[in-house]
Parts: sequence; structure tokens; C-alpha cells
Amino acid sequence: MNQIKHHIPFWLAGLFCLTPYASSPTALVIGFLLASFGLIPNNIAIGKMTKKLLAISIVGLGFGIKLEEAIAVTSNGIGIIITTIASTLVIGWFFAKAIGLDKVTGYLISAGTAICGGSAIAAVSPAIKADDDKTGLALAVIFVLNSIALFIFPVIGHTLGLDQQTFGTWAAIAIHDTSSVVGAASAYGEEALTTATTLKLARALWIVPIALISSFIFSSESKKVSIPLFIIFYCVAIVVSDLLPQFEMLYNGVFAVAKQMLVVCLFLIGCGISIEKLKAAGPKPLLFGVALWSIISITSLAWLTLA
Repeated sequence: MNQIKHHIPFWLAGLFCLTPYASSPTALVIGFLLASFGLIPNNIAIGKMTKKLLAISIVGLGFGIKLEEAIAVTSNGIGIIITTIASTLVIGWFFAKAIGLDKVTGYLISAGTAICGGSAIAAVSPAIKADDDKTGLALAVIFVLNSIALFIFPVIGHTLGLDQQTFGTWAAIAIHDTSSVVGAASAYGEEALTTATTLKLARALWIVPIALISSFIFSSESKKVSIPLFIIFYCVAIVVSDLLPQFEMLYNGVFAVAKQMLVVCLFLIGCGISIEKLKAAGPKPLLFGVALWSIISITSLAWLTLA
């Protein structure tokens, strides 16, 4: 009985993450705090549960993507999207190797920096068979930097006198998570918000191809390529929702549930992070994340302002 009472905060937090009031960063932090205070049930296979929910969530998100819009949005700004995503992943790969950071952790942080923060890490992680500790560590680094960006980017933009379109483009490239991109851009102006949201959506659509490519890269050592099924089902979901538009209300409901399930997944991942584990990982992951983020932010801003 005492053990059940001891774990009540875990169940209450899980229920809260199912509500619209919980955001991804909040869910991760709540999970982290519960883990740090030893309030995580020992009789639940959280790792297995998280992986299954992640796969289901990503497939569900496919029902909220319209095929025609996906193609149209991706075609706009395709050059800057491909260039920044590819350069971030390549720079991150060699930089992680140079400082002796674990390859998987470095790649997850690079993917989060390149595409759309926690969502990208959540999709790439099962594709490269990353364990829960490395996934949680990468998410922790990304969300710390993501929170900082939300506040400092508008200040930098106003200080440098950036116009609305330039700031919106820069925010979409250099801020990790979509929610913070929207928050920073909306604080800057309506045109910045429109530009940032559109470009960030185009970048987010690259989650699946990057996850697929990543599975090939990380399976090269064993010479056994395994294509994650959730990637295939994600694409099927987009096509089905396009071919059968009469069920749009159903698709919207599935999409909404999938987004909230993703928040729950991040809560469960947070439950696998603790202060002890962060100390054991050392300062390298955070320093790597800061350095990579700084490189991408500065170079992209220079490109946009000098072009």
C-alpha cells in the first residue's frame, strides 16, 4: 500500500501529460524531477513502453499531414532546408568524433539541432536503436538550449534590426523545437511568424527521410539494413488521408491524440533521466550542443544578412 502511495505522483503526472495543458518541455522536466526524487515505479518496463508509444505517435502524426501541402511547402526554400540540415549533421558527426563524444549521443543532438528538436530525436532514436539513456540525454540538452533560444532570439533580432522575413527564416533554421520557433517569431511580428511557421513545417517533414537514412548509416557496421516499420506506416498514413479525404474528422482526431501521446513519450523519457546520470555523462554533451547550435545560428544569420 505504501509503495502504491509512493508512486501516485508518477501516475498523476502521466495523466496530466495526456491533457492539452502539458507541453513537451514541461513533460520532460516533470519526468526528470520524478526520476531525481526516486518516484518512478520499478515494476514498469518504461523503456519498452516508450519505444512502442513513440512509433505509434509518429504514425498518427502522418494523418495530420496533407500530401499536396507537404510537397508544396517542401519545394519552397528547398535549397536552404537541405543545406542547413545536411551541414548540421555533417559538422556534428565530425565534431563529436573530434571531442570524443559518444557517436549515438552526438548524432541525436545533431538531428535535434538540424530538424525540429525533440520530435526529430524521438523519430531518429528508434531508427538507430539508441538506448533510453542516450535518447534522454540528447533530449535534455536540446530542451535546455531550446528554452534559452525562445528568450534570446527576439532580443538579438531587435538589436541587429532584422526585418520580419529574415528573423522568421533565421528562427526556423536555428531554433530547435517548433513550439519555441512559433513563440519567438510571434513575439517578433506577424510576418515573422508566418515565415517561421511555414519554413519550420518544411524542415519537420524531413524527419522521416532523415530517420530512414540514419537507419542505413548506423546499420552499416553490421551490414544489416533494417528499415523501421513506423517510417513506412507514417508515409502510408499521409497517402491514406490524401486518398480518402471524407474521413478528415477522424484524421484530425487521430492527429490530436498522436501529438499528446508524443508528449507522454517525452515524459516517460524524462523518467529515465536523473541528476546522477547527467553527472555520469559529464559536460561533453552540453558543450557539444552549445557549440553546434552556436555554429549553425551564427553561420545561418551571416548567410541571411549578407546574401
